[in-house]
Amino acid sequence: MPLMPTILRIFGYRFFFYSNEGTEPPHIHIERDGCVAKFWLHPVELADSVGYRAKEINEIRQLVVENQKLIIEKWNEFFN
Repeated sequence: MPLMPTILRIFGYRFFFYSNEGTEPPHIHIERDGCVAKFWLHPVELADSVGYRAKEINEIRQLVVENQKLIIEKWNEFFN
């Protein structure tokens, strides 16, 4: 099973990536209460979502934008 390094936790959301996804473009997974979403980072764009309502997706997207630099730094540290 791949590692799932947690990058940060905000408002109950866990931001992480899978260690076996380094061949994909930079992205981040977000989970909370059994719901999951995946956002691409260049540009920040929703790739997939299961269980979140539109309002939550908008909130998560804003958190990704606000933390984009940190997330990309962590992605590069792990995969490069």
